[in-house]
Amino acid sequence: MYTNRCAKLSSYITMSLRKHILVLTGAGISAESGLKTFRDSDGLWMGYKVEDVATPEAFEKDPQLVLDFYNQRRKDVAAAQPNAAHVGLAEMEKDHDVTIITQNIDDLHERAGSAHIIHLHGEIFKMRSTINDHLLYDIRGDIHLGDTAADGNQLRPHIVWFGEAVPMMARAMAAIQFASHFVVIGTSLQVYPAASLLRYAPHHIPKYIIDKKIPSAGNYPNMHLIEMPATAGVGELRKLLANI
Repeated sequence: MYTNRCAKLSSYITMSLRKHILVLTGAGISAESGLKTFRDSDGLWMGYKVEDVATPEAFEKDPQLVLDFYNQRRKDVAAAQPNAAHVGLAEMEKDHDVTIITQNIDDLHERAGSAHIIHLHGEIFKMRSTINDHLLYDIRGDIHLGDTAADGNQLRPHIVWFGEAVPMMARAMAAIQFASHFVVIGTSLQVYPAASLLRYAPHHIPKYIIDKKIPSAGNYPNMHLIEMPATAGVGELRKLLANI
């Protein structure tokens, strides 16, 4: 009985020491896996203007162009591999509760082993009906004009385009209220509503920004800036957390 009581006490102490780390990731974390970012490309994404391939109006005007664009992105993501930043965040789950809110449409966090991921802007390996976003399907190959959902409507990438609502934002807002630490990695903090999450982080908790060029984030308390690429920055973050 004494042994059982000690085991329970040890388990309780271990659980109480676990931090709940909320991580917001952007394109910068996947750039080191070879996936290009929009803001590093002089306003062009793989040679395209955002308004030509990432808006509902673009899909209505030229659905073939938009489908071709995301079909190629799907191939690019499939060929990419998680880097040390993705893997480092996944490994943090051994010691902490980690929730990742990502602006990225790739699956590199999943492939690295992270278990709790909220995709704010959709997922490249999913497609949905143009009319009913609950008719959702996995896709590894290409989407073609004429491919339809169960409701008979054209299938489109399961991507939140500019000008569309961000359904997962409510879930992200709920998660942030329970965070003991908030980490921002590889995002310009210029795309809303994702950029507003930093504003809603609990006032008292430590906040970290990791980026090779620290974005303008405003004046927040308990802010720690790690001006490094994501791969090196996550390693530095893990050292800092180990000493808290």
